[in-house]
Amino acid sequence: MPGGRLTQQERQQIALGLADSLAYAEIARRLDRPTSTITREVMRNGGPTAYRADLAHRATERRAHRRPASSRGSGAVAPQSYGRDPEAVAEYEETFTTTLMATGLPKMMARVLTCLYISDAGSLTASDLVQRLQVSPASVSKAITFLEGQSLVRRERDERRRDRYVVDDDLFYQATIASARSNDQLVRAAREGVAVLGPHTPAANRLENVARFLDFISESIIRAAEQGREVLHSTSGPTSADTGRPGPDRSPSNAPGGTRS
Repeated sequence: MPGGRLTQQERQQIALGLADSLAYAEIARRLDRPTSTITREVMRNGGPTAYRADLAHRATERRAHRRPASSRGSGAVAPQSYGRDPEAVAEYEETFTTTLMATGLPKMMARVLTCLYISDAGSLTASDLVQRLQVSPASVSKAITFLEGQSLVRRERDERRRDRYVVDDDLFYQATIASARSNDQLVRAAREGVAVLGPHTPAANRLENVARFLDFISESIIRAAEQGREVLHSTSGPTSADTGRPGPDRSPSNAPGGTRS
């Protein structure tokens, strides 16, 4: 059944599909599964280049055995506001976490950031995060420290003088700018190499081209972010699906937590 656990045979089909370079959506269609299920399965078990059906199946069985008995079959799901389907929200939370991990974020940092983004308030305390994610306070603290360093989370004090961790529209803008400007150090290092290796040599030409490329990309990203900043503050508007146009191609280096040069 599409809503049940993946079987070992289905995992073998996933592995074959990856070997044939099939898209997740095509693999999902052949198995009559949601694309998010296939994406999550692959990213949780080594990614598209290292996925192995037998190892994935054993890992899933181990996770199931480690799960506390009180949580298995209890059917207890956190209540949701706005009439949302709790099961759909839980599945989306895992899908979004997996997507953030694919951009380069470690798993715990991705889980914390997802939890903040899908909360309506856009802010939670450390104890809120510990309770929602069922992890230790130390794990939350480490994740928050990392995310603050990447300009992905902001810390505030509430009326009870508790630290609250916040995500908002400006943080996404600031993270994009920080990502673009993080290339500056590599640009400087490349141009130092030009001087050391000697102008007009093949190696120096290669490094100068890298520096010029990164300069161009960074300036383009910053300019586009400045021009599009108002989009982050809009309350409504047509989506790419509404207009029939494809959404922007967001490469990992420009996504929150993406690979930074």
